[in-house]
Amino acid sequence: MSRLRYFIITIIMKKTYLFLVLFLVSCPIGLRAQDALNETFLPLKGEEPPQTLEELWKDFDPRKEPLDTEVLYTWEEDGVEMQVLRYRIGVFKGEKAMMAAIYGYPKKGKNLPALVQIHGGGQYADYRAVLTNAKRGYATISIAWAGRVNAPDYIVDPDKVKLFWEGKTQDPDYKVTTDWGEVDGYHAPSRYSKNSFVELPTGSWTLDPVASPRNNSWFLCTVGARRALTFLERQPQVNADKLGVYGHSMGGKLTVLTTGSDSRVKAAAPSCGGISDRYNEDPLFQATLGDHQYLKEIDCPIFFLSPANDFHGRINDLQKALGEIKSKEWRVACSAHHNHQDNGESEVTGLLWFDQHLKGTFSFPKTPESTLQLRTKNGIPTFSVIPDGSKRVREVEVFYTQQGSEDEERENSINRFWHYAKPTLANGVWTAELPLASTDKPLWAYANVVYDIDGPVVGAGYYYRIYAANSFHLSSRMHIAGPQDIQASGSKISLRPTRLIESFNKDWEKEWFTYKPETWERKTHKVYNGVWKAPKTAKLAFEVKVPRANTLVVGIDAYGTEVELPHSTKWQKVVLAPSDFVNAAGETMEDWEGIMELRFGPNDTLRVGGEEPKTKNLGGDWEGEKPRFRNMKWL
Repeated sequence: MSRLRYFIITIIMKKTYLFLVLFLVSCPIGLRAQDALNETFLPLKGEEPPQTLEELWKDFDPRKEPLDTEVLYTWEEDGVEMQVLRYRIGVFKGEKAMMAAIYGYPKKGKNLPALVQIHGGGQYADYRAVLTNAKRGYATISIAWAGRVNAPDYIVDPDKVKLFWEGKTQDPDYKVTTDWGEVDGYHAPSRYSKNSFVELPTGSWTLDPVASPRNNSWFLCTVGARRALTFLERQPQVNADKLGVYGHSMGGKLTVLTTGSDSRVKAAAPSCGGISDRYNEDPLFQATLGDHQYLKEIDCPIFFLSPANDFHGRINDLQKALGEIKSKEWRVACSAHHNHQDNGESEVTGLLWFDQHLKGTFSFPKTPESTLQLRTKNGIPTFSVIPDGSKRVREVEVFYTQQGSEDEERENSINRFWHYAKPTLANGVWTAELPLASTDKPLWAYANVVYDIDGPVVGAGYYYRIYAANSFHLSSRMHIAGPQDIQASGSKISLRPTRLIESFNKDWEKEWFTYKPETWERKTHKVYNGVWKAPKTAKLAFEVKVPRANTLVVGIDAYGTEVELPHSTKWQKVVLAPSDFVNAAGETMEDWEGIMELRFGPNDTLRVGGEEPKTKNLGGDWEGEKPRFRNMKWL
């Protein structure tokens, strides 16, 4: 090769190399193949895993990596642009992880407030939350951290998630969904059997080879939720300064973790979670993933939706949470009797909270002022409430229980009975007496103030049931008095055991509840309370009047019975023994001992778990007007 030719080739190669270097430096980060494989979190190299919340998150920038958004399916519904898509969560152990989600916004919407909606355990990312929010002027992304998606013509159920894991692309049911790559953020089921949300697992599929909070699925899913905030703030329809987050159950905890670790959240509304995961026996879990660590970092407006009997977000822990958050702008809604489900007048409070803090179209009344007075002239404690009158007060409800405890067992938490105490109004103060059945048990009491709404607000509830609310309730703090305080006050026992369970007179429904307000079915935990404990040899008796012949279903816990009611204009007496009640396995109830929940309804589904789960359907459609009841008692 001549020297001239060698010289020319050398210059060309140097210029080509220089051009490639300049191109790689100047091109967008999303186009750099090498950067695309950079680990989101640097692997441990002999050092100990993060020991605190601050250490856990200090090196994570949720805006750093490209989103690599993929649109999988689009449609328009009722003036709302809807998409099933995926965005990049991060790169873990050399593989990209992608989050499936449903995103939607009002067509031609601009400068919109936006919400991250986080589903609970066993649930789906669901289009109904996105659609109803869009109709109210929000952009929303519902993230499928567990891989399940519910959208018209794009459904990913647990079986389809497994098809995706197995890469069965030729299967006609195959759908692209969330891909956690080499790690496992799935749930119900998790991809790897040893994965856990309550431990710091180690395995070939974990980020760190030692017990580390970065191995836990709470951490991974929070990364995914924070990346959803990044997705929202980059959408042309969205006002990046108006971002909110809400979620139910496990999504409630993820709401708290996300809000406590990301300052971009301007308003939050966790339901049934995010306040009670503080008792894990692993100190490293508690220091890095415990609810209280994140609550202490929350300084934005936050609304806690905490039903009084919830097992996952317990009402006594709510009082601790209110003292831990930095934010002074908070409210709570605690419906009595409910566990992990709610009705529209509670669920709507989250939507109204975002209306206030992201849209400026609503103004919440202040938290009701409340006082528990143990020392009284007649020895019966009283509870007083002063509601904020900035909006029209429909009614004030006072509830109390003596079945609460700090060491809450799941069974007791779910089934404890809340007495309704009807308050009277004098000089702007609502006051109710709280008759006690014992001076040796604690007393828990709080109030709900029910306010009217100007026009119905339509939303998708905890399990995406569509509701329309014309009112909302706002709860006071719960007051707790221990046995020593009760005894020192001179309070007396004034509530004695009785065989009359329910008279069905005015306000009786305050001590019953339903998750189907559109029907007449009702449930109560009165039979779990010692005041109405069944005598061993008793039978359950009540009277009922029906306009047409119907089948009434009476349920007690996992058991039920059908009562055939002929047409009659008169009251019909029903008397039932334990042996009349049968479960889904065909087993008969032996006695009333330990019963917890009593139900009346037109139909019921009984379930028995175990290796061979069984179900049994009772009753059917109800004909005509709802039944009337009276004088339910132990006979």
